[in-house]
Amino acid sequence: MDTNRLPPHSLEAEQAVNGSLLLNGSILGRISSMLRPEDFLSERDRLIYSACLTLDDRNESIDITTVADELAREGVLDKAGGNAYLNQILASVPSSFNAEDYARDVFRNSISRQLIEAAQQISEIGYDNDPDTSNAISRAEDVIYKIRQDRGSSDFKPVSRIIKELTEEELARENVDSELERIPSGLNGLDDFIIGGFNRADLVILAGRTSMGKTSLALNIARNAAIESNATIAIFSLEMSGQSLVNRLISSEAEINNNKFITLNFTDDEATRRMNAMGILGEAQIYIDDSATLRISEMRSKLRRLHADHKLDLVVLDYLQLLNSDGKTENRVLEIGNFTRALKAMARELDVPIIALSQLSRNVEQRGKDSGGRIPQLSDLRESGSIEQDADVVLFVHREAAYFRSQEDWDRVHPGEEWPREMAEIIIAKNRNGATGKVKVHFKPEFTKFGNLAVEGFGMP
Repeated sequence: MDTNRLPPHSLEAEQAVNGSLLLNGSILGRISSMLRPEDFLSERDRLIYSACLTLDDRNESIDITTVADELAREGVLDKAGGNAYLNQILASVPSSFNAEDYARDVFRNSISRQLIEAAQQISEIGYDNDPDTSNAISRAEDVIYKIRQDRGSSDFKPVSRIIKELTEEELARENVDSELERIPSGLNGLDDFIIGGFNRADLVILAGRTSMGKTSLALNIARNAAIESNATIAIFSLEMSGQSLVNRLISSEAEINNNKFITLNFTDDEATRRMNAMGILGEAQIYIDDSATLRISEMRSKLRRLHADHKLDLVVLDYLQLLNSDGKTENRVLEIGNFTRALKAMARELDVPIIALSQLSRNVEQRGKDSGGRIPQLSDLRESGSIEQDADVVLFVHREAAYFRSQEDWDRVHPGEEWPREMAEIIIAKNRNGATGKVKVHFKPEFTKFGNLAVEGFGMP
């Protein structure tokens, strides 16, 4: 590599951007989303552009006088070249008409310089010769991805600018019918609580005791979003193989007893329904990773790559406690806390809801009726402190019938009460942006399928 080469830059373009702003400060709104002060290689132009942003944040006009006054107020007028340099760049552009072209030139050179720096960092990672090759690749990916991601991050903003951004985003959404603002679960009662669907950038914890159906519920939600809302779904299955997971999806879609997928002994009608279900699911944008071991850094890298190729709408992780740490953490509570914080950061970074399944402690089954019975509570979450704190939504799935082997067992304990074999509750225990409560849903255990009570003909609870 030729170390004598100057990094990509155009001082003329940097001067032209600032000259255009001194001519017509109102154009800043057209380029400020593209350019940052650090994109300028010249210190003088970097200071001038920063002063323009400061004036704009205060809703003050931008011209040669106000910029000079702001630079003097900040004590950097001389560093910025003084009034002579301001007059020079003002005279260097005939009009502000091409300001966006100048800004794109400055931006392009800035990205090129960042890529050169990233290449040097990746080179150092290579020379480190980390024996953990997966970790080395993940670190290298982080270096490159940071360049892209940094364009979406910023410092503190005034409310006025955020309101402006929200307005522009709403107008853009009106013109893009294909983008889902929220991701519906397909279960009406649940969607009512979460205001039409899962909010993008939310971390959703779906928890339940063993055999309650949390994996089935997550798959049902994924299926509903993919087929009914054309959403793109990523599923990480650390416990089940991809084949087993897909068989569950087919069983639910075709309403064929899940046990038949072991023997493959289908009737003619079931075989037809199975083929139809495979056709429907084959068209869905569902991607499954069934790695038996998965580290949080690997999950992030895989999602970034998938998101770049297919814009994601929803991520499902089955389940939280099976994730592997990137480093050694003796304290399990701290380790889970690292996982949930990383998952929340991923949700925000990719702008997708992440549904992470979680186990509940055995306290649920040990409580008596006087303490709320076997209804799950937030304190039942394993390593609950960080999970509850980081999650935007916490859902519990509960089926009282799962604690009884047969209707006879149920009748002995609950004489005169209806056997709730096909009834389940989704408990909204935490909802950062809405209400909490319970939703009764229909559950068909032989098909591992959840559905709306009204749709299934059981009436509303």
